Amino acid sequence: MFERFTKSARGVVEGAVAHAERMDAARVTGEHLLLALLDQEGTRSSFAFASLGVTGRRDAVAGALQAARRRGGLSRADEDALAGIGISVEGIVARVEETHGAGALLGGGRTRRRWSGHRPFERAAKGVLEKSLRVALGRGDRFIGDEHLLLALTAQPGVVADVLAEYGVTYASAERALFGTGGEGVAEAG
Repeated sequence: MFERFTKSARGVVEGAVAHAERMDAARVTGEHLLLALLDQEGTRSSFAFASLGVTGRRDAVAGALQAARRRGGLSRADEDALAGIGISVEGIVARVEETHGAGALLGGGRTRRRWSGHRPFERAAKGVLEKSLRVALGRGDRFIGDEHLLLALTAQPGVVADVLAEYGVTYASAERALFGTGGEGVAEAG
């Protein structure tokens, strides 16, 4: 699959690994992929982010990802579902942090890595890479570009897609920004 990646898509993957290393994360996550996408300049995804008004809000997006990590990685849908049955995620986080210290639910604690120092991709991040292939094939493209990675991140349920949606980046809006119209590629939930 990686032989189909364009130079910009490979740059995103390499950037995600670099973000994971800087954050001392044991695994590369979808969050790292998003941060690496936001670092790109002169690419299709950077154009989409600019047209959707996200480029100047990179720090806010990173802060929203940090806040989601603080909540133990719960998505907005998870938080809303718990609120629906009377459970306050913020209350739980506050109690855990009161007992175990600030950022106790952040995860990312050091775990043993293989002797090579290689950071593997977590299952959801691998799913984003696989989804990018399906997006590319659905559009009839013979390559996987950073634009396909962006669309895959919006289509993969979870915290990253939630944060992107908070900033107006959904599958449909990203597809319009990238290609001018929607509905030509694979379905959002595919």
